[in-house]
Amino acid sequence: MTSTYKDSGTASLKDDEEFTDILEERRRTTDLGYALRTFNPQPYKGAPTLSTSDLNKAVLESQYLCFIIKEIAIETGSSVEKVKEDASVILKEMSHNLQLGFIRLMGYTLNKVFKRLYRSIYVNMEGLNMLKQAIQESPVILIPNHRSYVDFLIISYILFTYDIPVPVIAAGIHVTIIGGILRRSGAFYIRRAIGSDKLYWAVLLEYVQTIVRTGYAPLEFYVEGFRSRTLKSLVPKLGMMDMVLEPYFKGEVFDITLVPISISYDRVLEESLLALELLGVPRPQESITGLFKASGVLQDDYGCMHVNFGRPLSARQLCEGKINWSEYNLIPRNLPQRPTAETQDCVNWLAHLIVRTQEEGSLISPWSLVACLLLQTPFTTLTEEGLQWHQLTEKTLWLRKLVLDFGARLNWPAHIPDSEVMSSTVALHHSIVHHKENRIYLVQDEDPARQDPLSPEEGVMRMAVVVLMLVSYRNQALHVFVRPGILAIAIHITKSTRKDELFNFFCFLRDVFSDEFIFIPGRAAQDFEEACSLLQKCGAVHTSQQEVTVLETGLEVLSFLQKLLQPFLDSYQVLLT
Repeated sequence: MTSTYKDSGTASLKDDEEFTDILEERRRTTDLGYALRTFNPQPYKGAPTLSTSDLNKAVLESQYLCFIIKEIAIETGSSVEKVKEDASVILKEMSHNLQLGFIRLMGYTLNKVFKRLYRSIYVNMEGLNMLKQAIQESPVILIPNHRSYVDFLIISYILFTYDIPVPVIAAGIHVTIIGGILRRSGAFYIRRAIGSDKLYWAVLLEYVQTIVRTGYAPLEFYVEGFRSRTLKSLVPKLGMMDMVLEPYFKGEVFDITLVPISISYDRVLEESLLALELLGVPRPQESITGLFKASGVLQDDYGCMHVNFGRPLSARQLCEGKINWSEYNLIPRNLPQRPTAETQDCVNWLAHLIVRTQEEGSLISPWSLVACLLLQTPFTTLTEEGLQWHQLTEKTLWLRKLVLDFGARLNWPAHIPDSEVMSSTVALHHSIVHHKENRIYLVQDEDPARQDPLSPEEGVMRMAVVVLMLVSYRNQALHVFVRPGILAIAIHITKSTRKDELFNFFCFLRDVFSDEFIFIPGRAAQDFEEACSLLQKCGAVHTSQQEVTVLETGLEVLSFLQKLLQPFLDSYQVLLT
């Protein structure tokens, strides 16, 4: 937030949780010295020593892929040699070519870039140490959330820094020079549209599962599938999750360790690009180089980043009692096998659990709280007379207490005066708001040097971009409020105090919003009880075995929660009418 916050070595959130600024030491050493230092990772103890070519050879010669190649040859009338050659071409296009020299090159480059972009990069060291141990004991799957291109780079940067094996990373195809560098840094590429290409699916499946079975390296992928354009968690995609878990289901490995990772940003590099894309402006060709070349990116301040490595989760423990193993014992492991409905339900449950864990591990920034409040402020106030600074500060401090009551992780430095935290967070987001004469206004013209007046269309588009950026930052905090918010709406609409009636309406809204927010399947009752507990904790309601009674002291909380979710409710009503 401020220079004081930037210079502190750690940012403590809870008594048992400490984040360390890994850029602090980097600023005291040379970039070249960092890149060329000794790198001595401790890999999975059961992993054979495989080169990239050895890995690809094992994939092409696997019993499973040989079976599929023969099957496709019969179906198409081609020769086995021709189909195998096609498989080899696919694998060459797909596979990584991890090389230590290029990892060092990326380390050198990222060290320079990150020190320029960010004040601090905070890492949960306890989680990182648990990951270091887990990698030696079983195949590890790293599952970060996905909000920025930086997500793709930061995990490898941290692992290289702490002598942990760098991951191989599932990515969309890049045909540029940077794509070749990333391939040599551990990226393997998957076509964005695979369709029903049986051979491609088979090569991809065997490639991924060979990495998992052998413990070749930690494997990293985004369970949400795509980068979230709204900065809100997306409903998980199950394809890759199913692939990485199948070796465990088939008994080819004793266990697989899943590591949820929550990456939180004070300010996202792509904030305006994401807003323009949501407004229908054609997105530029996605590339990391394009992002860093964007005007002013490397000259601007993006605050702090927090990377929270969650507690490693055992697939063996999580799946206990959920899978009928006899289904896998009846079919040879090298033959293709469709997952049963039971297995699909288990994978779906696990994927939702991972995303929910990512949400719980993320840190809410002061700006996310401010964004929640600004979006509940009349538009004319923000564009004409301005919102009084003291009102915004008081309301933000009220909301800070509420999110802490709700158990959220909050990135609010305790050793800095609240007024300074507020001033710093507003100054950081100068592209969205400006502070003038003790009032807050939305930015309406980013180019004061412009001589020609904006056309009405340009003015509307400019303002829409600003509002959507504000919406995106609000979305970063939504997961904290969703469950109590849905209960608040149920109380408002039903006008009932009976728990059974409120529960039924809560479940209805939960189903309606099942593609909008993350709800773990089969946990409706727990979600309802959590919502009741949180509203009671903050003094909004009193709950008994049969009733939920609104308290006079809770009207402000309930009103805030209703207004927070009202835009989603209105949107769904418009779609369904």
